[in-house]
Amino acid sequence: MTASTARDQLTVPQLCQELQISRSTFYEWRQKGRAPVCLVLPNGSLRVRRRDLDRWLATCEEAA
Repeated sequence: MTASTARDQLTVPQLCQELQISRSTFYEWRQKGRAPVCLVLPNGSLRVRRRDLDRWLATCEEAA
């Protein structure tokens, strides 16, 4: 993974901090299909691409 690619992907703790939500809220949203698109790495860790988060946030604005 290149440095720019790593910066374009958020870990679950980074995402939760940015959205000011708990980890349990994120996993609840994910279970209900309401979370941004996640990448599952070979080790099972999740990442969220910055562009997918931005797209997801835009849909949240439209729904409000």
